[in-house]
Order: sequence, then structure tokens, then C-alpha cells
Amino acid sequence: MAGVLTVSAKAAPFPYAAIALASYTEKAQVTYDESASTLTLELDGTKLKTEEDAVKALAKAAGLADDSAKTPAYFALAKSLSNTTVIPEIVSALDSLDDYLAYRTYLVGHDITAADWIVWGSLKGNARVIGILRNGQHTHASRWYNHLDSLEATLLAIAGLNEAKAHKARANQKTASSFALGLQNAKEGEVVTRFPPEPSGYLHIGHTKAAILNQYFARMYKGKLLIRFDDTNPTKEKAEFEETILEDLSLLDITSDKVTHTSDYFDHLYDLAVKMIESGKAYADDTEQAQMREERFQGIASKNRDATVEQNLARFAEMKKGTEEGLRWCIRAKMSVDNPNKAMRDPVIYRCNLLPHHRTGDKWKIYPTYDFACPVVDSLEGVTHALRTNEYRDRNPQYQWMIEALGIRPVNIWDFSRLNFIYTLLSKRKLHWFVDKGLVRGWDDPRFPTVRGIRRRGMTVEALTQFMLSQGPSQAVVSLEWDSIWALNKKIIDPIAPRFWSILKNKPVPVTIQGGPQSPEVKTLPKHKKNPDVGEKRTVYSSSILVEQEDALSFEDNEEITLMDWGNAIVRSKITDASGAVTAITMELHLDGDFRKTKKKITWLSQPTAEHTLVDAALLDYDYIITKKKLEEGDNVEDFVTPVTEFREGALADANVLGLTKGDIIQFERKGYYIFDGVVEVEGNKTLEFIHIPDGRATSLASKSAAPAEAAGTETPKAPKAKQAEITPATKMYAVDKIFDGEDPDVEGATKMYKVASVHDI
Repeated sequence: MAGVLTVSAKAAPFPYAAIALASYTEKAQVTYDESASTLTLELDGTKLKTEEDAVKALAKAAGLADDSAKTPAYFALAKSLSNTTVIPEIVSALDSLDDYLAYRTYLVGHDITAADWIVWGSLKGNARVIGILRNGQHTHASRWYNHLDSLEATLLAIAGLNEAKAHKARANQKTASSFALGLQNAKEGEVVTRFPPEPSGYLHIGHTKAAILNQYFARMYKGKLLIRFDDTNPTKEKAEFEETILEDLSLLDITSDKVTHTSDYFDHLYDLAVKMIESGKAYADDTEQAQMREERFQGIASKNRDATVEQNLARFAEMKKGTEEGLRWCIRAKMSVDNPNKAMRDPVIYRCNLLPHHRTGDKWKIYPTYDFACPVVDSLEGVTHALRTNEYRDRNPQYQWMIEALGIRPVNIWDFSRLNFIYTLLSKRKLHWFVDKGLVRGWDDPRFPTVRGIRRRGMTVEALTQFMLSQGPSQAVVSLEWDSIWALNKKIIDPIAPRFWSILKNKPVPVTIQGGPQSPEVKTLPKHKKNPDVGEKRTVYSSSILVEQEDALSFEDNEEITLMDWGNAIVRSKITDASGAVTAITMELHLDGDFRKTKKKITWLSQPTAEHTLVDAALLDYDYIITKKKLEEGDNVEDFVTPVTEFREGALADANVLGLTKGDIIQFERKGYYIFDGVVEVEGNKTLEFIHIPDGRATSLASKSAAPAEAAGTETPKAPKAKQAEITPATKMYAVDKIFDGEDPDVEGATKMYKVASVHDI
């Protein structure tokens, strides 16, 4: 008798090893209970309450237990890795695992044991570990982790968890996981999936779910992924779109085993259409489009439905020639007149189009519809599972009817929900309108939901993939908020994004530092205070620095503040002009001051000299392009265009940013995350442009059109607490170790101060 493993979907750390092992061994059913305070496993009359005990018991019940002396050490390792955020400790552990697994498949012996599952689960639950693992520096550990992560049992377990999370609003209700993410009738090594985009535009975020899922299942079952261009409409399709779609897929790290075209099968599709007419399963119809639509809705048969086979073949021949007579007709499948499912009411399967095709030229004057071509080509190409959004669900019986009518190999259909986001247009026609009107700069504009647009905005492939897979088997059609995917993206970039400083050009304030160096001095500091692997940067210290106007306005006379990466200083004087703006400040360096007692920690830059220059930068932020969460069918997009969607602020950045390449993601401390978009030249001056990356917080995603002055993305990311940084100062003036001494203080004040973190938050 199978046991019962009860967990809460909100448990932290989450017992990934236990649920995966329950699925792998089939020795326990997983039940999600949000009222459960701890994990419990009821198995063989015993009740266990820790993940470690549950994993050992499940392994023993399934014969996976081992007597190796190494096993306790792996359980201890898992316990430490599940809780630590210390980068060096994580790296050291992964280094050891990588070395050990260089010539081994599993941790103990030649088969999966409890040791593998417990360590895998600890890695799975630690975002920092996953981030480091994805850097590609631990090949063997990654291979081992990905193997366990891609097992069907693991995928089913994670699907059950995702489903439970999706229903977390049902407080205290027990929900048995359905494990519905696997493909029906799937056999390892035999699965073939396909992604069939129409080459009529650029891929957008709505397409990414289909593309990622198709590749995911193909790899999961060690099968194949086909990219097939559904090129059956010469009116909208161009060869250039095929190139851009392949580029978009490359941006998503999606690679196919083969690229094909529906047009490769035009001859065969034509022969099958003739076969359908000859068998009485299709007929020619010249009913006007509007009337045909009304007749289908009302369940009225076309006047041509009972035409003879000879008449239908003759009319199809005229269509093929593209004659004036032929242009009047189309071919409809003879399915049903009044089926309750209107998709089954004699759909069109062939129509005329005299425009040249971008691949076949003027050879054809007739083209199959998607509803006819898709099931046929799926069958011909060996596709085993056709993944489709559930908006096609009514057409699934139509798909199967085509296969049965033609007597060709059947194909499994797997439905998933369509992805929609608020304030987001996915209609190619409406996106074209924005491009044509010059409201955006092109299809890769950061305001666009295209793949290249969101990648240019700073979305990572890892975040997209994790988000799409986290949707699991849900069939609900909802409009999602952008916050969750951007928050996930932040978790991925935060551990590895180098930190730099910038000062807004809007009235920067010169500060004279009493007790500062007589001449500028340079010190080497880590680019990331908690991840030294990111590299080092050079910071210039001088007695003349710049601070932002907003910070300067908040300073009080004789207030002690902290100059980040330097030490404390006391404000001795402040000069303002008639408008109230601060024009100059004098501070006295106070390196013996306790940074924990200051309310304000500010960024600063040494004033430029001939030897040490600053870099002109532009900080860009964007608003949604429409003002309504979801446009209805009758809405005119022109009535809902956001008046101002781009916000630009000039800034000065430290010279370390000159080492960046386009597409690099960084953090400007106290401003947020940015992606370097390249260099622009205006009137001979070169400016580095940085695009703000939303972090998932409401303030970074709120509409900015009503408050353009606040649109530079100033939401302050909060750093985790830090320990002492062991940094040897270049001179006695820079006791930077004091800055990071002990725990961070509570930060208050009007300037959105940043909590200082050290190199060794370990």
C-alpha cells in the first residue's frame, strides 16, 4: 500500500528531494496541504516528520538504500547547501562535486540512491546555487544535476508542485498533485515535437512558451524538435521573417534538429485534397465569405454541398490555374453542417491566392489552410506530439478528422494555456501599427513584447525558461502581471551582475572633502561585494567629489553620513542658490565613525581630472505602450496609446563601465539593474546608453506617464546583510573595512538609501 507524503507548497526550504523521490519510487502519493507546518510521511505504519527521514524511508522501501560510508556525508552536505548563501562555500562545494563526478554517473555506486536525491534537492532549492551552476564552470556537476532534473518522475513532481501553487488561494484545502505535465503515450527516444511559426513577423513572448515547451519535451524524452515554417499565405509572409525567427529562437537558446517548410509538401497536399474530393469528403464552394460565415453559424448547408465529384474536381482544376472562374471558389471539408462544435462545420481547406510565394514563386495559385496542412504535415514528418494552445481546443476534433479521413498516421495533441500579459499587445497587426507610426524604433524596441524586445530590456533566457515551465499543465487563460517574471529574472542576475556607480547630471553637487588625499588615488575593489568571481574595478578617491542633488538636499548641517566604499564624513557647510538647489558642500572625513549609526549611505564619484575621467551615460526607462490592461475586441488601439513611453536621464558613470560590451547586465547601486545597450554619438559626443531592467517590484512596473520626473528607475534594490570585508587599504585614509563591519543598520531617510553589503556576506 502506497504511503502519503504531505507537504505545504509554501514550505521553505522546500523538500524537493522528498517529492521527487516519492514520484520516482511511486511509494508515496504527494498531497499538498497549506495548513501543514512540517513535512510528514506516513509509510508502512510509521510517521516521519523530516525530509531526511522521509528520503531514507522512501529509498529503503524502493530498494535504493545503500550501505556506503559516504552517504551520511552527502546528507550533511545537502543540509549545509540548502541554507547557505555564501558564494565561496557554494563554489567550493560545487568544485568538489564536479571533480568527484568527472568519472562517475552517480554519487554512490552505479545507480541513483538517496544520496543523489538529497543533494539534488538541496541544489534545486537554492537560487544562488542554481545561478552559479548555470555559469557553465561545473560541467560534470551540471550534467549530473540536469540528468536528475529532467527525469520524467522529477518533471511530474515539479508539475504537481506548480499546480498546487496555482491553487494556493484555497487555504487549508488538501490537493493531491495530478502530475499532468508528462506527454501521453510518450516513449523515450521516439518523441518528435514541432514549433510551426508563420513567417509573417517577429516572435513575441506569447510564442516563447510554445517554443520552450516543444524543446523541453523533446529533450526530456531524448527525442527531436522540428522547426517548421507554416508558409501557406503569400499575402503576409516573407523570407526575411524566416531569418529573424531563427535569430529569435537563437536568442532563446532553442536549437532544432531540422528546419522544414509546409511548402515542401505542396505537391503532396494537393494530391491529398484531390483524394478527399474523390472520396466525397470535400467539395468546392463559391458562397460569399460573409454569407458562409452566417450559414456556418446558423447550421445551414451550402448550396454546393451536394455537388458531384466531377463538378468539384473541375472547379478545383480552375482554382489551380488561377482563372477568373477559379478565383470564385474554395474547397471545404465535408464534415458536418450543424455540429455543436462550430469548428466542425465544413471548414475551408484550400483557397486561391495569385501573389507569388517567397519560396515557390508563381508555381501555385492555390494554398492549403493551416487546419488542413498542419495535421497532414505533422503526420508526414513523424511528429508524435503536437503541442498547441488551448484556444485550438475546439479544432482538435477537426485535426483528428483530417487524419482519419486521409488514413494517415495519427498524432497526439497536448494542450496548454495561452500566455497573456496585462498592458501588452501580442497582435502582429497592432504591433505593426506602432512600428509604422514611429511610436517605437522597431521590432526590437524594449517596449515591445517581441523576443528581441524583452531580451534587449534585460530578460534572461534562464528566467524565460523557468517561468514558462513553472506554468505547468495549467489550462486557465488569464492575463498575467509582469512582476513575477521580472522578479524571477532579478534572482538570476543579482548574484552575477557587477556593481557600478553613476550620478545624475541634473545639478550634481561638488563636494570638498577635508582630510581627503592631496592628489587622487586609485584603489582596487570587487565589482560585486558578495561574489568576488565577478572581477575587480578601480575606484578613484580624491578631495573633490560629486554627489547627486537629491542626496545633497537631504543633508543636514553637521550630519554624519557614509560615503560608500570609503567611510564616514560630516557635513560642515552647504551652499544653496536662489532656487533652493545645493551648489556646493564641504565635508570633513571621519573614518573612525561607525557606519551603523548613519542613516544615509550615498554613492559618489571623484570629480574628473586629466588622468581620471568620467563617462557620459544615459539611463533609459520605459512605460507600457497602452493604457488599458486588456484591449477588448471592439477597442481601437489608437484610443489607448500611452502619451509618453520613454524616459531618459543624463548621468555620469565611473570609468569602469568602459569595459562593458553590448548586452552586459549590471547594477548601478541605489538605482537598479541595467543592460548596456551600446554607444550613441550626438554632435561628436559619445554616450553610453543603459536600459533599466524591472525588478518585479510594483514601483518599477507602475505607469510612469503621469510622473515623468520619477521615471529613471530609481527603485532601490536592497542588498542582503554583510560581514566584514577583508580589503587592505591603499593608504591609511581608506579604512574601508570599517564600512562593512558587522550587520547593516536600519536605513531611513528621504534619499532611498542603499543597504551596504560586503564582499563576504558569508
